[in-house]
This record gives sequence, C-alpha cells and structure tokens, in this order.
Amino acid sequence: MQSTSLHSSLHHSVLREWNSPAQHISPAALMLPLFIVEDDNKKEEISSMPGVYRWGVNKLLEYLKPLVERGLRSVLLFGVVSSLPKDDFGTNADSAANPVVKALPALTKAFPELLIACDVCLCPYTSHGHCGLLNADGTLDNDRSIARLAEIALAYALAGAHIVAPSDMMDGRIGSIKEALRKAKLGSKASVLSYAAKFCSSFYGPFRDAAKSAPSFGDRKCYQLPPGSRGLAKRAVERDIAEGADFIMVKPGLPYLDILYETKTNFPSYPLFVYQVSGEPSRKASRPLGEQVQTAL
Repeated sequence: MQSTSLHSSLHHSVLREWNSPAQHISPAALMLPLFIVEDDNKKEEISSMPGVYRWGVNKLLEYLKPLVERGLRSVLLFGVVSSLPKDDFGTNADSAANPVVKALPALTKAFPELLIACDVCLCPYTSHGHCGLLNADGTLDNDRSIARLAEIALAYALAGAHIVAPSDMMDGRIGSIKEALRKAKLGSKASVLSYAAKFCSSFYGPFRDAAKSAPSFGDRKCYQLPPGSRGLAKRAVERDIAEGADFIMVKPGLPYLDILYETKTNFPSYPLFVYQVSGEPSRKASRPLGEQVQTAL
C-alpha cells in the first residue's frame, strides 16, 4: 500500500522537524500562504484582505528575503490568473505560463533551504470555478478530475515543489497523485499534504476573491464536508491516509477545534495541519492577518 512509504515524509529538513515536533510553536511549524500572479513585477493589494497582496515572482523574492532571514521556513503557493484563459479543463493549471510553475525555479534558487508547498486544485483555472472537471449535466466527473489533478501535482513537483497539497476534496485524488509521482520517480522526493477534513464554510469568501476562484454557478457542497459532519471527517482522513498522504489537514481552524482534537487523537503518528482561513481573522481584526497555516503539535 502507498501508506507504507515513508521516504516522502522525510526528504527535507523541515519535514523531519515536523515528524519530531517540539512542545512549542516554532518558525518551522508555521507556513505562509502566498498568491502568485502572472506579471513578474506586480504587487497588488487584495481588497478583501487589507495588508495582504498578490505577488509577481520578482516582487515576491524581495518580500520573502527578510522573512526567510528572520526564520520563515515554509510557504504555500496559490496561482492566480487574469490574462491567461480559463477553460473547462483547467489547461493553464500546469502550463509553462502558469505563475506557480514559473515561480518555483526562482524560489528554489533564491532560497534553497525554504520548504515550498503548492496548492493543487482546478478552481482558479477552470471557466466554471469548480474544483474538478464536470460532466455535460454539470455534475462532477470524479475519475477525470483525479487524473487531471495528478497531472497538475506532477508538474509542480517537476518544477521544484517539495510538497503538493490537493485541496479539491475529490475521492481518490491522493492515490492518483501518489501513483503519478511514483511513476515519475518522484515518490520519495515530493510529499503530499492532504486537505483531508475540509468543510464548507462562508469563511472562504476573502480567499476566493484573492485567488479569483469563486464558482460561476452552484456551490461546493457536494464535495466539501457538511458543517458538523464528524463521521465524514473521520472517514475522509482515513481515506487519504490509506491512499498514502504524508500529512493531513483540518480546515477551517477555529470552528473545528473538536475535529482537530479528534483527528490528532485518532491519527497521532501523522503531522496535522490546521488552516486559519481568510474569513476567520478578517472578522476578528480591523487589519486582517490574511491566510495562515500551522502544524498542530
């Protein structure tokens, strides 16, 4: 089984720290999400998250330098496209012009010790804004979706990502991604961080504005977990671990501290992330802190 593979959990110094956690929050336990745009020299403020920006890669390098010097150890990249066309297949999710694909070599060269994760999803790149590919009647085509997600994850790994992080909640995507990495001989060089227990939430609003990824019709209730669905959350985590996830996540954070506790209790040997999403600090502070991710200890 893919879940017996361990090398993908320890190929980077930060990953080894995550698997040997201290009893306090350290810089290694925090991950900074970043929104990357097509224009390499652009910096644009996100209206729904004052003080948080979308970055072109050249501006991003300038922004990150002092943060890395002060102890930032890992980042999570989200691609944002405006001029590149969006289509039903999400063609530009892994094209050579994709901002994440373009940024990865520059980041790995500038910050060789920085751990880089990439969000893997179709919603920012599809014309319909959903997280998978659709059938003619507008329903999800799960099999085609997970094959496409595996292609995207592989493209990011080939470009230099240390972690690929599928956030789509399609059934079977962890196994599909793991198999694609294995076939490309990247199985021990790229980790998979699963958004395993990801609940429907209105807290995602500012993020969808930041990533320009809101669905053009309907909602995501048929693939994101219903609020309060404790049993489905446990099953989702079990599913992703069985398929080989190296790390697991609960999202959002504050409304689901009970799920966070139960997940860590049920799966203590897996590093666990909690995602403090955009809408949580946005409703609690006059100057939002933006998106935050941290590992649970």
